[in-house]
Amino acid sequence: MSEPAIIKGYRQAGQLGALPDVSFSKMFRLALRTWPFMRPMLKHLILLGVVTITGSAVALVAFIINADIFGNKVLVGNKLQPMQATILFLDESYVDPSISNSLGQDLGEQLGVSKLLGNITGGKSKDGKGEEIESEKKINSAEAESSQLSRDQRKVVRNRLVIYSIISGILGGIIWLLIPYYNMWIWQSINQNLRVAMIERAESLSLKYHDNARVGDAIFRVYQDSAQIINLLQAGIMTPIATLYGVIMGLAIVAAFDPLFALTIIIAGTPMAFLTIWFTPRIRRQSLNNRKANSDLTSRLQEVFSSIKIVKANRSERRVLDRFNEDSYRALDAAYFLRMDMALLTVLVAVIGGATLLFCEYVMVSWIVIERETFFGAWAVALIGFMVWNLGAYNIAVGRVNGLAQSGRELVAIWNRMQDMFIGLERAFFLLDLEPEVIDPDDPKDFPQPIKSVSWRNVKFGYNSQQQILDGIDLQAHSGTVTAIVGGTGAGKSTVMSMLLRLYDPDKGQILVNDLDLKQMTIDDVRGNIAIALQKNVLFADTVAKNISYSKSDATRQQIEDAAKVACADEFIRSMSKGYDTELGERGGKLSAGQRQRLSIARALVRDTPILILDEPTASLDAKTEHNVLNNLSDWGRGKIIFLITHRLSTIRNADHIAFLEKGKFVEYGKHEELMEIKNGRYRGFVLSELDSSSSEVS
Repeated sequence: MSEPAIIKGYRQAGQLGALPDVSFSKMFRLALRTWPFMRPMLKHLILLGVVTITGSAVALVAFIINADIFGNKVLVGNKLQPMQATILFLDESYVDPSISNSLGQDLGEQLGVSKLLGNITGGKSKDGKGEEIESEKKINSAEAESSQLSRDQRKVVRNRLVIYSIISGILGGIIWLLIPYYNMWIWQSINQNLRVAMIERAESLSLKYHDNARVGDAIFRVYQDSAQIINLLQAGIMTPIATLYGVIMGLAIVAAFDPLFALTIIIAGTPMAFLTIWFTPRIRRQSLNNRKANSDLTSRLQEVFSSIKIVKANRSERRVLDRFNEDSYRALDAAYFLRMDMALLTVLVAVIGGATLLFCEYVMVSWIVIERETFFGAWAVALIGFMVWNLGAYNIAVGRVNGLAQSGRELVAIWNRMQDMFIGLERAFFLLDLEPEVIDPDDPKDFPQPIKSVSWRNVKFGYNSQQQILDGIDLQAHSGTVTAIVGGTGAGKSTVMSMLLRLYDPDKGQILVNDLDLKQMTIDDVRGNIAIALQKNVLFADTVAKNISYSKSDATRQQIEDAAKVACADEFIRSMSKGYDTELGERGGKLSAGQRQRLSIARALVRDTPILILDEPTASLDAKTEHNVLNNLSDWGRGKIIFLITHRLSTIRNADHIAFLEKGKFVEYGKHEELMEIKNGRYRGFVLSELDSSSSEVS
């Protein structure tokens, strides 16, 4: 008989993938690394911990006292312990006189309590010769009658207990209603601190990292993996502390009834611990597989929605859906198999806990039958009345044993969650561990003013050691000029300009502004003095004015309109329903490609920086609009340095200088007429091929 697919998949999933290194020392180091994000909320965490622990302790003590009062006093009629009477504001007539008279004596000499215990258990006091002291029977009989509450007194105790229960229930309900909201606010604030730090680090990384990383993976790390800091606090710190606190209290209470039960529970914990250790490597591997699969699914979603037009235009919906289904099922299986391992371990531990509880219940019932004395004895006689095994003692003890069994299952579940939590936390810190390649200098210099020149000197750069993009380029541009960067596809034109913005730093060589190296200035200062209009026009669902002023939030309306006029956008903007206050659709979907491009140019111009980079600025413009935009730029750019990255010959001809990039070097530099006169020149060949292509398209 063949193995079912689901079982086969589960078995293989537990063996596939690398086994994550999540040792105790590593878990401890990861936990310590969360401290900077928790520190701002420290006082709130301390307050929450104090309230939780204190509230739990008070609730536990109140439960035991109430159970004793209701079970042994209201129902059976025994008189109260002194502290119980004090709590209920009752006089001495409600207090057991034998207990009241003996409280001032040393517990070891409490003969009255011992005699009372002997009467309750049915024992008989004897003198040293073993003879029964008959006179004590009469005394004990009188004491027994005086230790019973009257019918009216029992009603008073019941009513006081009900009133206290209602009052404490209302107060406790209000507190525990507010605690979850306070609790959630603390956790989310800490998570916010980590997410902000991750985004800041992602923003500080150079494009070299982002070029090789999937956007969906970064999104999953920031949105999902970062949330593990909350789980660390809850499942890794607060919950284990609370659970261990409950275990210690439970063991203490059970041991107070009889140490045998505490020993039984400790012995039962041994196989639980063994099973947990055996399952841990599988759970770690399944957790890593699960997070990788969900990260891939997020990346697939991001890629599909960011290229939905291409998908539709190429009728690739079915192929995209098939790929999504494959990734989705992989993520579903990974999550299913992880939870299957966790559930299997939890069930095995629950079976052991259940067997322990049944054994303890059997022993307790047998002790109730013989009215065996509890380990409490007379030690707790002032507070509670469980001196022998009875129904009340059984309920309390069996409840604690059951609670300890549940705590065992909870500790195992916590351990399971901690494996997944630390896997996710390590993935979150991976982003924080990445060191930015482009950094500010220790002693930065100011950006030169006024600007005179920009130079590249023997600049070499590659995205990795096997991919050399720029191989020692040299270029210089002066103030008041327009320089066109020309070359074939993939020659490195955009990379050259990206390095001017310090999106990358050279592997070798220098980029200078007025003979001052860019690396001697802060990144913010460099980018604050250089504006760029990208070929890919990204607009937002906001007004036209706010889209133009996106790069300069404090721009005045006059500055916005002036920039739009230079970009030849003012006319079509004013023809819109609300002019500059017209709301654009998602990604500027209400505009044509040429209109979006002119808004992109206006966005760069509104900053009025000394250096302007235009990446294919006229690719979507008609000839007339292109001519007008270039003329306006020529007038606007007096005293500035403008770089054009373009393939359009009409744009190239209007440049003051042309730099032709080929095989990682600027092989030719000069004016259009000068370069065209070079026989067999690279630029000349480029122009002729473009002209041939244009002629073919026209014909």
